[in-house]
Amino acid sequence: MFYWFLKFIALGPLLKVIFRPHADGVENVPAEGPAILASNHLSYADWLFMPLVVPRKVSFVAKAEYFTSPGIKGWLQKNFFSGTGNIPIDRSGANAAAGALLSAKKVLAEGELFGIYPEGTRSHDGRLYRGKTGIARLALETGVPVIPVAVVGTDIVAPPGKKFGRWTRPHVRFGKPMDFSRYAGMENDRFILRSITDEIMYEIMRLSQQEYVDMYATRAKSESRKSDHGDGEQRKLAS
Repeated sequence: MFYWFLKFIALGPLLKVIFRPHADGVENVPAEGPAILASNHLSYADWLFMPLVVPRKVSFVAKAEYFTSPGIKGWLQKNFFSGTGNIPIDRSGANAAAGALLSAKKVLAEGELFGIYPEGTRSHDGRLYRGKTGIARLALETGVPVIPVAVVGTDIVAPPGKKFGRWTRPHVRFGKPMDFSRYAGMENDRFILRSITDEIMYEIMRLSQQEYVDMYATRAKSESRKSDHGDGEQRKLAS
């Protein structure tokens, strides 16, 4: 009930009035039954605006820390994240991916929509990065369709590293459902998993019109930090 209260009464109407998010292809999201919504990830605001334009509930996995912080602030944070459709997942352990997959399967088994960011983390520079194959495994093991999604403009509203940016009208585009039933029973073939993932990422790229980089976002972030650190050291030596 809290999810619908936030979406239709407390938070959703306010976001719609202030930002006026625009959506294309909402008809591609099934009116009922399970589906995977695979989106690009530009900002922490993505999980607010994408579900906002869909009439159904969309569930995501979120860091367990959002649900375990102590005190009043922790209680409010826990209720907010659980109320907005997020499911806690411990990302620190070796079984983080398996835990996320299990949570996703539970959501889909109940006939609901599950939202996922195949890149695994937010893009630090606005480009689209290589997808992780967990989404392909999830699609094959559950047999549900994948809806490619592009969220545009959220990195302006809430840029990486900042809580607030500047106003713009976010745009959410939903592509046509992708059916991978032709690969049924091949979820342990890493080449098939990579092929499916790349196919999904291509559709997300087409919808978002982002520049694609065939590198994992985590590696790109790490290399960017190293480069920034090196540039900083060079400036110190030159001064």
